Amino acid sequence: MFMCGSVSGVFGVEAGVMNSLSVMEGDSVTLHTDTDTQRNDAVIQWMFGAQNPDIVIAEINRDAQINDVTDERFRDRVKMDSQTGSLTITNIRTTDSGLYKVEITTNSEAEKTFNVTVYALLTVPVIISNSSQCSSSSESSAESKCSLLCSVVNVSHVTLSWFKGNSSISSISVSDLSISLSLPLEVEHQDKNTHSCVLNNNISNQTKHLDISQLCQPCAGTTDICVYLLVGGFQVCDVSSDWKLYNSL
Repeated sequence: MFMCGSVSGVFGVEAGVMNSLSVMEGDSVTLHTDTDTQRNDAVIQWMFGAQNPDIVIAEINRDAQINDVTDERFRDRVKMDSQTGSLTITNIRTTDSGLYKVEITTNSEAEKTFNVTVYALLTVPVIISNSSQCSSSSESSAESKCSLLCSVVNVSHVTLSWFKGNSSISSISVSDLSISLSLPLEVEHQDKNTHSCVLNNNISNQTKHLDISQLCQPCAGTTDICVYLLVGGFQVCDVSSDWKLYNSL
C-alpha cells in the first residue's frame, strides 16, 4: 500500500494535502486522521465520492452520542475509531475507489482528503498457440516458427507483456476501460522455455511461463510429397519414412 502527505493542520489532521493510497480488492485499509480528539463536543464526519466527496458515509457526534455508518454501500464493512475518528474499510471493492474526506469540528474545523484506488485481483494470463499460423513439418527446424497468443479478459489499469528471460520484448496497456487484451508472439520451435507472459498493475502481477514442448507443435504436413508403393497387395504412401495405409487394391 502506498501513501503520501506531510503538512500538518489542526489536531494533527493534514490540511490541503491529498493523500494517495493503492490497495488490492478484498483487502482492508485504514484512513488515519492522525489525531486524538478528546472533546465531548467533537463532530467527525467521513464523506465519499468518485469525483467529489459529498456523501456522508460515517459520523461520530459525541455530544448527540451518535456513532453510525450512514451509507448502505459500506454497511458492515466500515468502522470508525471512537477515539481518533480513523476509518477502516474491510473487504474493499473496486467500486470503493474515489475520494474520502474527513471533517473534524470542535471550536474550529479541520479536514483531510484521501484518494483511494482499488485494483481488481489479477488472473493468470492464458497462452494458446495460433494453429492457423503454425509451421509446416516440411520446413527446416531453423526456419520453423510457432505463433502464440497471450490473453486476459475483463481487465483495467494493467499492462500485459511478453518477456524473454528478464527482458520485456513487447507490451500493451489499458487504463480505465474493462476490456480483453491479447498479445501475439512468434518463437522458434527449438527455443528453450525462457519466455513468459506477465500481467501487472501498480501493486501486483501474475505470470504464465511458456511451455514450448506443449504449445509449439508443427502443423500436420499439407505439402508433403507422397510416393505410392505397392506392398503386399496394398497401396501405401511413403512420406519421410512414415508409412500410411490408403486403400486395398
